[in-house]
Amino acid sequence: MAPAGAAVRIAVPDACVGMRLDQVLSRLLPQHSRSRLQAWIGDGRITVDGAKVLPKQKVWGGERIDVDAPPDTADGTDLPEDIALTVVHEDPDLLVINKPTGLVVHPGNGNRTGTLLNALLSRHPELALLPRAGIVHRLDKDTSGLMVVARTLEAQTALVRQLQAHSVSRTYLAIAAGDLTQHRKVDAPVGRHPTQRTRMAVVASGKPAVTHIHIRQRGGNWTLIECSLETGRTHQIRVHLDAIGHPLLGDPVYGTGRHARVPVDVVARFHRQALHAWRLALDHPSRPERLSWQAEPPADFAALLANLMANSIR
Repeated sequence: MAPAGAAVRIAVPDACVGMRLDQVLSRLLPQHSRSRLQAWIGDGRITVDGAKVLPKQKVWGGERIDVDAPPDTADGTDLPEDIALTVVHEDPDLLVINKPTGLVVHPGNGNRTGTLLNALLSRHPELALLPRAGIVHRLDKDTSGLMVVARTLEAQTALVRQLQAHSVSRTYLAIAAGDLTQHRKVDAPVGRHPTQRTRMAVVASGKPAVTHIHIRQRGGNWTLIECSLETGRTHQIRVHLDAIGHPLLGDPVYGTGRHARVPVDVVARFHRQALHAWRLALDHPSRPERLSWQAEPPADFAALLANLMANSIR
């Protein structure tokens, strides 16, 4: 949704060369209907390089589009909500947050409110004019840890390209069932489960997915590991660990009932998958600088690890 008086400046990307202005705007601002954008063009609220334009005018890349959304004319359904966020970094291009467990990233069926996107719209109303409010990657509802959000279209484009080029480094801490004895690389395609459509699985028709697993601590019937991603498929770590016979402790979807050697009462007190986005590193989108952050696991993860250590069979 566009907040009252929201304004945004967009540079026309090379991918839109030769397209009509209204088509470009529909692509870059998908939260608004084309008829709404055309009306704003007619009202002079959208200009190209400072000049008024027509919807059918073509663009050739690099032009500056200024959008001045009028008050109370939002046609989206996502509303700003005052939801507290833990911010670990903020500058004019980026916002890095430490997402708590239980927070859904993006509105969807059954979760239209109370999401990270709603919180972002409240903190920075201008994000309403970016696709997905600047969100470029996701964490599952019950996975905690670091996420980066773009604050400009240019930054969003740069971050998406880094994700595609695998230059964004994401490392997770996880506690897996069983005794993993060596570092390993899991290279197995991930796609929709053939019969259970709410799950993902390793399937031949899936998209390429690579997870690197490094051992940090072994407990005999559990293993604390670091997981580094080359790709970012839905539920990738959860699916890959299940596929090799070492599902995440507490995972309500994958590997259910396969934690027999772990003390039942310990896992029963942990109500989510034991997964935390621990480290994040990327190239700043507007200056030649490599940035990195680290967020220690939340209290429930630390308590689970302490209980496992106290009950270790080693």
